[in-house]
Amino acid sequence: MRVFLLRHGETTGDVEVRYGGDFDDHLSPKGKKQATELAGKLEDSEISTFFTSPKIRAIETTAILSKIIPAKVISVANIRERNQYGVMTGMIKADAKKEFPDEVEELEATNPYHHVQGSEEYFAFCKRVIDAFNEIVEEEFANETESIAFVTHGGPITVIFREILGFEISGIKDCALFELEYDGDGFEIVSAEDVDSIEAGLK
Repeated sequence: MRVFLLRHGETTGDVEVRYGGDFDDHLSPKGKKQATELAGKLEDSEISTFFTSPKIRAIETTAILSKIIPAKVISVANIRERNQYGVMTGMIKADAKKEFPDEVEELEATNPYHHVQGSEEYFAFCKRVIDAFNEIVEEEFANETESIAFVTHGGPITVIFREILGFEISGIKDCALFELEYDGDGFEIVSAEDVDSIEAGLK
């Protein structure tokens, strides 16, 4: 079974240089164009279902994809992005550095294992993403589904690569596209587009 991992397009928060994470922002005009281009790449993928994060940016990306790819859309709360920035969520980064200098320092020094005030703990984030991902993949494989896609965020994609596939991945760009093959026992990475690096981890 083919499993696609798709990141949403550029957001208004990206343009405004805000801390994202749990911030619920929209796609920017550029992000909408990126999603349309991504849909073109997936036109022959035979995706039957888009499992999407409930965050607005993922929903808007999925809506654009599903105009070209007539697949079912299911919202899955646990593949949403991590509440990584806590009290700084949605703040312009320059303002956050002035108002919460200690939190910014904590974030930069110990990411992803930081304890920024009000943020989601890393291993709790990992567990909810991995549990949701594995449950969906196993169920769809049992149903002999040919191809599915997850429309999600940089954080969940990183966790799937690190904790399930055993690879460290960095520089996941807007509308990055990853194709995996699942055979019931494990995954093979078929392709990766718009990412800076994928390196073997410690798994």
